[in-house]
Amino acid sequence: MALALLWAQPAASFCGLYVASGDAHLFNKASKVVMARDGDRTVLTMSSDYQGEATQFAMVVPVPVVLQKSQVHIGDAAAIEHIDQFSAPRLVEYTDEDPCPAAAQLSDAVMSMKAMSVGAVRVRGGRASEMALGVHIEAEYTVGEYDILILSAKESDGLQRWLEQNGYKVPPAASRVLDTYLKLGMKFFVAKVNLGEQKALGFRELRPLQMAFTSPRFMLPLRLGMVNASGPQDMFVYAITRKGRVECVNYRTVKLPSNAEVPEFVQADFKNFYRDLFAHQLEAQHEGVIFTEYCWDMRWCDPCAGQPLSNDELRQFGAYWVDEQEGRATVFMTRLHVRYDRARFPEDLAFQVTSDTQNFQGRYVIRHEWKGTGDCPEAVKYRGSLAERRHKQAETLAQLTGWDTAASRKRMGVDADWATDTDRMSWWERMWKK
Repeated sequence: MALALLWAQPAASFCGLYVASGDAHLFNKASKVVMARDGDRTVLTMSSDYQGEATQFAMVVPVPVVLQKSQVHIGDAAAIEHIDQFSAPRLVEYTDEDPCPAAAQLSDAVMSMKAMSVGAVRVRGGRASEMALGVHIEAEYTVGEYDILILSAKESDGLQRWLEQNGYKVPPAASRVLDTYLKLGMKFFVAKVNLGEQKALGFRELRPLQMAFTSPRFMLPLRLGMVNASGPQDMFVYAITRKGRVECVNYRTVKLPSNAEVPEFVQADFKNFYRDLFAHQLEAQHEGVIFTEYCWDMRWCDPCAGQPLSNDELRQFGAYWVDEQEGRATVFMTRLHVRYDRARFPEDLAFQVTSDTQNFQGRYVIRHEWKGTGDCPEAVKYRGSLAERRHKQAETLAQLTGWDTAASRKRMGVDADWATDTDRMSWWERMWKK
């Protein structure tokens, strides 16, 4: 979870076939956050990407209010994986039909395209030490396998010393960031793993933490998590509203390029394709931006990349309104992808809910060429169009990813003269060319 961590120890309708997805697992140091927002109500679900012993895990997250135990909940990691896979950018494939009329009529009659859906925290200092440092424990409780404290503080130096005294490894640069949050009147949500509770519950992996609160601020704190970061980090935000698309207000929100046709070999190399596409598009912006990868009414899809989220899953994420209007209430989800560091993102992310309900999906298309031997006029014309199509696919790939066009042509597995007039002719026409 890269949102705000301190470690206790080092550490558009279409048919087609879905064939690959650009999910969050393609990116290192990637955290996933689900936000349900309705008016001033927010439900935040945070999934940690931490790998290691549970004894080394701790989380410190700035929050706008003191959270009582009833406002904190343990989420379902499978539901987060579901929303990630459902909304991920996709590669889809088509196969060209036989261009000759008789075969085409037969194909039209029998062919149908399908879409695969596919106890309390133990402290060393004691209450007297807390008072001396200006730190106050506003609430203290255990939820699932987590021991949780809600802290307030008068000064950042006192808060930093308290954290250090209680086993947290706090980078020196954290004091300035902590002070910024204190001036905003924010509290600090602190969670450690309770090993006894974890063993009793039978869980080995850390489960997502959820918090529900009311605040006019609709934001995510990034800066605290960047204090000791070794480099850029990726965050996927899945924002759920009853109104429409979510966008950032203090950084530009742009849609990822979509509906582009790419060469066939991308199917076997989609992971590298999508990682390079994202990095190349990010660099082209020359500044901190957030990319929209998906936005859609969760009540329907055409087609679906998988089974839509159930009402139970949506309600679990905070869309409590799903049962209103006999189950027809709008549940609109926006998937945002941000790669952040201190240079490009000096401020936390602030959001707003818009009334835009236009559907969008990051989608990339491969078209398998017809390999038949028919020699009808339509087939001759079809073959004549392939060179130009291949040329455009290679150029599009370069624009999306920055990949070398000549190298792409070679990977497309065609002859060196693939873009010349000879490719527009059948072999016998080339042989008897006048």
